[in-house]
Amino acid sequence: MTDTDQIAQALRRGGIIDITTTGRQSGQPRRIEIVFFHVEGRVYITGFPGTRSWMANLHADPHLVFHLKKEVVADLPATARTVSEVDERRAVLAVALRAWRRQDQLEAFVDGAPLIEVVFDDETLLAA
Repeated sequence: MTDTDQIAQALRRGGIIDITTTGRQSGQPRRIEIVFFHVEGRVYITGFPGTRSWMANLHADPHLVFHLKKEVVADLPATARTVSEVDERRAVLAVALRAWRRQDQLEAFVDGAPLIEVVFDDETLLAA
């Protein structure tokens, strides 16, 4: 199995990763641990409702590095696409909330949770 195949497999599983964003005020790299989900061939990052520094950083500069760090280790350059369309938010967040056993909180998450799609610079990663 090639590295690309292993990365694609890890991306399809979802899980815990780190992301590095650029601080909107400091301009310095900011690395945090976060969970991602694979939904219908795309990769998304979300969190609990409320204001998040990582999301504010991505609004200022949408470039990030997506760090796989478990069975597969890779640093993947990407761009964040903020998900604001309600139907897409509901579909993606329903998957996340099933994993978190919080399905009853769907509307609160649709209304206030940060949500981005991760668009990898290497577009072939999800196709492998």
